[in-house]
Amino acid sequence: MVVKLDKIYTRGGDTGDTSLGNGERVPKSSLRVAAYGEVDEANAILGIVRLHVSGADDAVLARIQNDLFDVGADLCVPIKETPEVPQLRVTQPQVDWLEAQIDRMNAALPALNSFILPGGTPAAAFLHQARTVVRRAERVLVGLLANPDEPVNRLVLVYLNRLSDLLFVMSRFVNELGARDVLWVPAANRNG
Repeated sequence: MVVKLDKIYTRGGDTGDTSLGNGERVPKSSLRVAAYGEVDEANAILGIVRLHVSGADDAVLARIQNDLFDVGADLCVPIKETPEVPQLRVTQPQVDWLEAQIDRMNAALPALNSFILPGGTPAAAFLHQARTVVRRAERVLVGLLANPDEPVNRLVLVYLNRLSDLLFVMSRFVNELGARDVLWVPAANRNG
């Protein structure tokens, strides 16, 4: 798939509509557009996280950022494929890779005895923010999947669900293997 952008503005969206990847025009308020917009926001936050990490952690995030473009490409083209025009779709090996990263990082972390508040290092805080945006994308996608007239690759939902898990585990991993995790203390401030 080759993308060539020689003109950034087209004026095509000035009336509140946008084009999907198959050329179909839809309102910018559609759940499909909202879903891949949320994915795009999560990707942008991961770009911020990458300013605060290096080495293997940066490589993991670089791969996720690339895969999130695959997710967006998948979502922006409804499933109406013909053999002559195959579309980019999220695949099981992409989900399997996320699970392998979760298992690798989680093996190095101590067990949790409390929920975690977003914070610790800047990278961890931004990973939590990205996680919440991915969860929002999941919720929008569930609404889209409920509409039988909006065909969607269901593996996108699995990918996003697993990605939010990875972002949580990775937030602990970059928080000095959990040492800088900020733990929730239930009812800590109830009495003033």
